[in-house]
Amino acid sequence: MLNSPDINNTLAADTQGLAGLKQAAKTNTPEAIKAVSKQFEAVFMNMMLKSMRDATPQDGMLDNDQSRLYTSMLDQQISQSMASKGIGLGEMLARQLSRNLPARLTPSAATATPGNADSGLGNSALPSAAAHFYGSHPAHVLAFKNRLQAHAEAASRMTGIPAKFMLGQAALESGWGRKEILAANGESSHNLFGMKATPDWHGKTVEATTTEYVNGVARHKLEKFRAYDNYADSFRDYANMLSSNPRYRHVIANSQNASEFAHGLQQAGYATDPHYAVKLTKLIDQSFSA
Repeated sequence: MLNSPDINNTLAADTQGLAGLKQAAKTNTPEAIKAVSKQFEAVFMNMMLKSMRDATPQDGMLDNDQSRLYTSMLDQQISQSMASKGIGLGEMLARQLSRNLPARLTPSAATATPGNADSGLGNSALPSAAAHFYGSHPAHVLAFKNRLQAHAEAASRMTGIPAKFMLGQAALESGWGRKEILAANGESSHNLFGMKATPDWHGKTVEATTTEYVNGVARHKLEKFRAYDNYADSFRDYANMLSSNPRYRHVIANSQNASEFAHGLQQAGYATDPHYAVKLTKLIDQSFSA
Protein backbone atom coordinates (compact mmCIF):
# COMPACT_ATOMS: atom_id res chain seq x y z
CA MET A 1 0.00 0.00 0.00
CA LEU A 2 1.30 3.43 -0.93
CA ASN A 3 1.74 5.99 1.80
CA SER A 4 1.05 9.64 0.98
CA PRO A 5 4.34 11.34 0.10
CA ASP A 6 5.57 14.42 1.90
CA ILE A 7 4.92 16.93 -0.84
CA ASN A 8 7.08 19.60 0.77
CA ASN A 9 10.19 17.43 0.63
CA THR A 10 9.74 16.25 -2.95
CA LEU A 11 10.60 18.03 -6.15
CA ALA A 12 7.39 18.98 -7.90
CA ALA A 13 8.54 18.28 -11.47
CA ASP A 14 11.34 15.96 -12.46
CA THR A 15 11.78 12.68 -14.32
CA GLN A 16 11.85 10.54 -11.18
CA GLY A 17 8.77 12.27 -9.83
CA LEU A 18 6.79 11.65 -13.00
CA ALA A 19 7.93 8.02 -13.09
CA GLY A 20 6.80 7.70 -9.49
CA LEU A 21 3.36 9.01 -10.40
CA LYS A 22 3.03 6.37 -13.10
CA GLN A 23 4.14 3.56 -10.78
CA ALA A 24 1.93 4.69 -7.90
CA ALA A 25 -1.10 4.95 -10.16
CA LYS A 26 -0.80 1.22 -10.93
CA THR A 27 -1.48 0.21 -7.31
CA ASN A 28 -5.15 1.10 -7.74
CA THR A 29 -5.90 1.73 -4.04
CA PRO A 30 -7.69 4.72 -2.49
CA GLU A 31 -4.47 5.67 -0.69
CA ALA A 32 -2.51 5.54 -3.94
CA ILE A 33 -5.05 7.65 -5.77
CA LYS A 34 -4.94 10.29 -3.03
CA ALA A 35 -1.14 10.39 -3.02
CA VAL A 36 -0.86 10.42 -6.80
CA SER A 37 -3.46 13.17 -7.11
CA LYS A 38 -1.66 15.29 -4.53
CA GLN A 39 1.70 14.85 -6.22
CA PHE A 40 0.23 15.52 -9.64
CA GLU A 41 -1.18 18.76 -8.27
CA ALA A 42 2.39 19.87 -7.50
CA VAL A 43 3.59 18.80 -10.95
CA PHE A 44 0.74 20.66 -12.60
CA MET A 45 1.38 23.81 -10.58
CA ASN A 46 5.03 23.77 -11.64
CA MET A 47 4.03 23.31 -15.29
CA MET A 48 1.60 26.20 -14.98
CA LEU A 49 4.27 28.52 -13.57
CA LYS A 50 6.75 27.46 -16.24
CA SER A 51 4.31 28.03 -19.10
CA MET A 52 3.45 31.45 -17.70
CA ARG A 53 7.11 32.46 -17.58
CA ASP A 54 7.80 31.00 -21.04
CA ALA A 55 5.01 33.16 -22.44
CA THR A 56 6.64 36.29 -21.02
CA PRO A 57 9.49 38.02 -22.92
CA GLN A 58 12.85 37.38 -21.24
CA ASP A 59 14.76 40.49 -22.25
CA GLY A 60 14.86 42.55 -19.07
CA MET A 61 17.98 43.90 -17.40
CA LEU A 62 17.82 41.22 -14.70
CA ASP A 63 17.10 38.30 -17.03
CA ASN A 64 20.10 35.96 -17.37
CA ASP A 65 20.98 32.28 -16.94
CA GLN A 66 21.53 32.65 -13.20
CA SER A 67 18.27 34.47 -12.58
CA ARG A 68 16.34 31.96 -14.67
CA LEU A 69 17.87 29.07 -12.71
CA TYR A 70 16.93 30.73 -9.43
CA THR A 71 13.43 31.42 -10.74
CA SER A 72 13.03 27.78 -11.76
CA MET A 73 14.06 26.60 -8.29
CA LEU A 74 11.73 29.15 -6.69
CA ASP A 75 8.84 27.97 -8.87
CA GLN A 76 9.40 24.41 -7.70
CA GLN A 77 9.21 25.50 -4.08
CA ILE A 78 6.12 27.61 -4.74
CA SER A 79 4.35 24.74 -6.50
CA GLN A 80 5.19 22.34 -3.67
CA SER A 81 3.95 24.79 -1.05
CA MET A 82 0.70 25.49 -2.92
CA ALA A 83 0.07 21.79 -3.53
CA SER A 84 0.63 20.98 0.14
CA LYS A 85 -2.22 23.33 0.99
CA GLY A 86 -4.26 22.24 -2.01
CA ILE A 87 -5.92 24.23 -4.79
CA GLY A 88 -8.74 21.77 -5.45
CA LEU A 89 -7.18 19.97 -8.41
CA GLY A 90 -5.91 17.04 -6.34
CA GLU A 91 -9.31 16.49 -4.74
CA MET A 92 -11.03 16.69 -8.11
CA LEU A 93 -8.63 14.16 -9.61
CA ALA A 94 -9.06 11.80 -6.67
CA ARG A 95 -12.86 11.90 -7.04
CA GLN A 96 -12.71 11.34 -10.78
CA LEU A 97 -10.20 8.50 -10.59
CA SER A 98 -12.08 6.80 -7.74
CA ARG A 99 -15.37 6.49 -9.59
CA ASN A 100 -14.66 2.93 -10.74
CA LEU A 101 -12.81 1.78 -7.64
CA PRO A 102 -15.60 -0.45 -6.23
CA ALA A 103 -15.44 -2.67 -9.29
CA ARG A 104 -11.63 -2.79 -9.16
CA LEU A 105 -11.50 -3.68 -5.48
CA THR A 106 -13.62 -6.84 -5.66
CA PRO A 107 -11.75 -10.01 -4.57
CA SER A 108 -10.80 -10.85 -8.14
CA ALA A 109 -9.59 -7.34 -8.83
CA ALA A 110 -7.61 -7.17 -5.59
CA THR A 111 -5.61 -10.23 -6.62
CA ALA A 112 -5.14 -9.14 -10.21
CA THR A 113 -1.67 -9.08 -11.70
CA PRO A 114 0.15 -5.73 -11.91
CA GLY A 115 -0.26 -5.66 -15.66
CA ASN A 116 -4.04 -5.66 -15.38
CA ALA A 117 -3.96 -2.60 -13.11
CA ASP A 118 -3.14 -0.45 -16.14
CA SER A 119 -6.72 -0.82 -17.29
CA GLY A 120 -7.77 1.23 -14.27
CA LEU A 121 -5.25 4.11 -14.18
CA GLY A 122 -3.43 4.30 -17.47
CA ASN A 123 -0.63 6.72 -18.34
CA SER A 124 -3.04 9.31 -19.70
CA ALA A 125 -5.60 9.24 -16.88
CA LEU A 126 -4.17 12.11 -14.84
CA PRO A 127 -3.40 14.45 -17.75
CA SER A 128 -6.88 13.77 -19.16
CA ALA A 129 -8.46 14.64 -15.83
CA ALA A 130 -6.50 17.87 -15.67
CA ALA A 131 -7.50 18.74 -19.21
CA HIS A 132 -11.14 18.12 -18.29
CA PHE A 133 -10.83 20.46 -15.31
CA TYR A 134 -8.82 23.26 -16.91
CA GLY A 135 -9.76 23.03 -20.58
CA SER A 136 -7.33 23.04 -23.48
CA HIS A 137 -5.23 25.97 -22.22
CA PRO A 138 -2.97 26.33 -19.15
CA ALA A 139 -4.56 27.48 -15.93
CA HIS A 140 -2.88 30.90 -15.93
CA VAL A 141 -4.29 31.60 -19.41
CA LEU A 142 -7.82 30.69 -18.36
CA ALA A 143 -7.53 32.72 -15.17
CA PHE A 144 -6.30 35.77 -17.10
CA LYS A 145 -9.06 35.36 -19.67
CA ASN A 146 -11.81 34.86 -17.12
CA ARG A 147 -10.72 37.94 -15.17
CA LEU A 148 -10.59 40.26 -18.18
CA GLN A 149 -12.85 38.72 -20.82
CA ALA A 150 -15.80 41.06 -20.20
CA HIS A 151 -13.59 44.15 -20.52
CA ALA A 152 -12.00 42.82 -23.71
CA GLU A 153 -15.42 42.16 -25.21
CA ALA A 154 -16.51 45.72 -24.39
CA ALA A 155 -13.38 47.02 -26.14
CA SER A 156 -14.15 44.73 -29.06
CA ARG A 157 -17.58 46.31 -29.45
CA MET A 158 -15.91 49.74 -29.63
CA THR A 159 -13.23 48.75 -32.12
CA GLY A 160 -14.40 45.68 -33.99
CA ILE A 161 -11.13 43.94 -33.10
CA PRO A 162 -11.61 40.42 -31.66
CA ALA A 163 -11.43 40.35 -27.88
CA LYS A 164 -8.82 37.57 -27.89
CA PHE A 165 -6.37 39.80 -29.82
CA MET A 166 -6.59 42.48 -27.15
CA LEU A 167 -6.38 39.94 -24.35
CA GLY A 168 -3.20 38.65 -25.94
CA GLN A 169 -1.73 42.13 -26.11
CA ALA A 170 -2.66 42.79 -22.47
CA ALA A 171 -0.94 39.53 -21.52
CA LEU A 172 2.21 40.44 -23.45
CA GLU A 173 2.41 44.00 -22.16
CA SER A 174 1.77 43.07 -18.52
CA GLY A 175 3.57 39.72 -18.43
CA TRP A 176 0.28 37.99 -17.62
CA GLY A 177 -0.21 40.57 -14.88
CA ARG A 178 3.14 39.79 -13.18
CA LYS A 179 4.90 42.86 -14.60
CA GLU A 180 2.07 45.29 -14.26
CA ILE A 181 3.18 48.88 -13.75
CA LEU A 182 2.98 49.88 -10.10
CA ALA A 183 2.79 53.25 -8.40
CA ALA A 184 5.47 54.36 -5.95
CA ASN A 185 3.33 53.09 -3.06
CA GLY A 186 3.01 49.67 -4.67
CA GLU A 187 -0.56 50.11 -5.84
CA SER A 188 -1.57 48.83 -9.26
CA SER A 189 -1.84 51.27 -12.13
CA HIS A 190 -4.28 48.86 -13.85
CA ASN A 191 -2.38 49.77 -17.03
CA LEU A 192 -2.43 46.55 -19.05
CA PHE A 193 -1.31 47.99 -22.38
CA GLY A 194 1.72 50.08 -21.49
CA MET A 195 -0.17 53.26 -22.37
CA LYS A 196 2.11 56.26 -21.84
CA ALA A 197 0.98 59.54 -20.32
CA THR A 198 1.05 61.72 -23.44
CA PRO A 199 0.59 65.53 -23.17
CA ASP A 200 -3.16 65.19 -23.79
CA TRP A 201 -3.57 62.84 -20.83
CA HIS A 202 -5.03 64.56 -17.76
CA GLY A 203 -5.54 61.56 -15.51
CA LYS A 204 -3.35 59.87 -12.93
CA THR A 205 0.19 58.82 -13.82
CA VAL A 206 2.95 56.53 -12.57
CA GLU A 207 6.63 56.41 -13.45
CA ALA A 208 8.39 53.23 -14.46
CA THR A 209 11.50 52.11 -16.30
CA THR A 210 10.75 50.78 -19.76
CA THR A 211 12.78 49.23 -22.56
CA GLU A 212 12.87 51.20 -25.80
CA TYR A 213 14.68 50.13 -28.95
CA VAL A 214 16.70 52.74 -30.83
CA ASN A 215 18.09 51.46 -34.13
CA GLY A 216 17.55 47.95 -32.84
CA VAL A 217 19.45 48.53 -29.59
CA ALA A 218 17.60 48.16 -26.30
CA ARG A 219 17.79 51.15 -23.98
CA HIS A 220 16.21 51.59 -20.56
CA LYS A 221 14.59 54.88 -19.66
CA LEU A 222 12.18 56.30 -17.11
CA GLU A 223 8.76 57.11 -18.56
CA LYS A 224 5.39 58.33 -17.31
CA PHE A 225 2.48 55.96 -17.81
CA ARG A 226 -1.25 56.33 -17.44
CA ALA A 227 -2.92 55.01 -14.29
CA TYR A 228 -6.52 53.85 -14.01
CA ASP A 229 -8.93 53.05 -11.21
CA ASN A 230 -9.68 49.60 -12.62
CA TYR A 231 -9.05 47.29 -15.56
CA ALA A 232 -12.28 48.29 -17.27
CA ASP A 233 -10.94 51.83 -17.60
CA SER A 234 -7.68 50.48 -19.03
CA PHE A 235 -9.47 48.56 -21.77
CA ARG A 236 -11.83 51.48 -22.41
CA ASP A 237 -8.97 53.96 -22.84
CA TYR A 238 -7.09 51.54 -25.06
CA ALA A 239 -10.14 51.00 -27.26
CA ASN A 240 -10.73 54.74 -27.48
CA MET A 241 -7.12 55.26 -28.55
CA LEU A 242 -7.41 52.69 -31.33
CA SER A 243 -10.72 54.12 -32.49
CA SER A 244 -9.81 57.83 -32.44
CA ASN A 245 -6.13 57.88 -33.48
CA PRO A 246 -5.69 57.95 -37.29
CA ARG A 247 -2.47 55.93 -36.91
CA TYR A 248 -4.49 52.85 -35.99
CA ARG A 249 -7.33 53.02 -38.52
CA HIS A 250 -5.73 50.37 -40.71
CA VAL A 251 -5.28 48.12 -37.66
CA ILE A 252 -9.03 48.15 -37.05
CA ALA A 253 -9.81 47.70 -40.73
CA ASN A 254 -7.32 44.89 -41.36
CA SER A 255 -7.27 42.64 -38.31
CA GLN A 256 -8.71 39.38 -39.61
CA ASN A 257 -6.09 37.31 -37.83
CA ALA A 258 -3.52 37.66 -35.07
CA SER A 259 -0.62 38.31 -37.44
CA GLU A 260 -2.40 41.19 -39.18
CA PHE A 261 -3.34 42.72 -35.85
CA ALA A 262 0.17 42.40 -34.40
CA HIS A 263 2.00 43.65 -37.49
CA GLY A 264 -0.51 46.48 -37.87
CA LEU A 265 0.25 47.68 -34.36
CA GLN A 266 3.99 47.51 -34.92
CA GLN A 267 3.79 49.35 -38.24
CA ALA A 268 1.72 52.06 -36.55
CA GLY A 269 4.50 52.53 -34.00
CA TYR A 270 2.79 51.05 -30.96
CA ALA A 271 6.04 49.43 -29.80
CA THR A 272 9.72 49.90 -30.66
CA ASP A 273 10.68 46.26 -30.09
CA PRO A 274 11.58 44.94 -33.57
CA HIS A 275 10.20 41.53 -32.59
CA TYR A 276 6.97 42.83 -31.06
CA ALA A 277 4.67 41.57 -33.84
CA VAL A 278 6.23 38.09 -33.81
CA LYS A 279 5.96 37.82 -30.01
CA LEU A 280 2.35 39.03 -29.98
CA THR A 281 1.26 36.78 -32.84
CA LYS A 282 2.81 33.73 -31.17
CA LEU A 283 1.22 34.52 -27.81
CA ILE A 284 -2.26 35.00 -29.29
CA ASP A 285 -2.09 31.88 -31.46
CA GLN A 286 -0.77 29.69 -28.65
CA SER A 287 -2.81 30.98 -25.74
CA PHE A 288 -6.06 32.45 -27.04
CA SER A 289 -6.92 30.44 -30.13
CA ALA A 290 -9.47 27.66 -29.79
